[in-house]
Amino acid sequence: MILKYDEVVRTGIARQVSDNIRSAIMDGRLKVDERLPTEEELAKSFGISRPTVREALKRLAAQNLIHSKRGPTGGNFVKRPDPEGLSKAITGAATLLVGIGAFDIEEIITARLETETVCCRLAAANRSEADLAAMEAEIAVQLDEAISDEDFCASDVRFHRALVESTGNGPLKLMMYTVIEAFIPITNMIVFRVRERRHVASLHQEIIDAVRSREDAKAADALARLLAYVRESYSAVLDARAKRDAPSQASA
Repeated sequence: MILKYDEVVRTGIARQVSDNIRSAIMDGRLKVDERLPTEEELAKSFGISRPTVREALKRLAAQNLIHSKRGPTGGNFVKRPDPEGLSKAITGAATLLVGIGAFDIEEIITARLETETVCCRLAAANRSEADLAAMEAEIAVQLDEAISDEDFCASDVRFHRALVESTGNGPLKLMMYTVIEAFIPITNMIVFRVRERRHVASLHQEIIDAVRSREDAKAADALARLLAYVRESYSAVLDARAKRDAPSQASA
């Protein structure tokens, strides 16, 4: 039996039905593009009302796990997973965790160093001319002294996104989504006032040059120096805050 109807209990029924169907999708008992039983069939099998079934299906649709089709051959069908949608959900959770202090700067930098080093190695092996052009375009943006801090930070994210894209590895791109879309913006928000833009751009250029020449070790070395600079900039921000707060603490 594909769906475990007997596991449903009477509290939070719609949620439990949706969780039951979700489990069947995630472990492969329900395949991509497979048609779900009708609302009437689901209601009868689970022993619940059709409105409760509809609520469960709405939950699944909101999670991008099913989609509906109209017409004689319509119904509700298992949806092919959307990596970007899944990644955005993960990124939102990661951003929240960073915001409440669940991860400190050392953990974030270590995570970036270990994962982006792998990206440097694969990028050096698999990059295309289009990938190099995408990264070079961000260098041009970063060297423009007229752009705002917000625009520079956005370009920084796009640069690292292009580096990850150049790996040509789908699962790695999915894994790196949180690192690029959550960790980099958060550290940028902290260090942008003290870092030197040109220094960041020059290290980005070193990464590009090494990836272009397929020298993964040089790319990883430039990345390590970039992240060391992020760490130094973060420490400078903390020192400045401590000096600023010292007089008020003394007077208190």
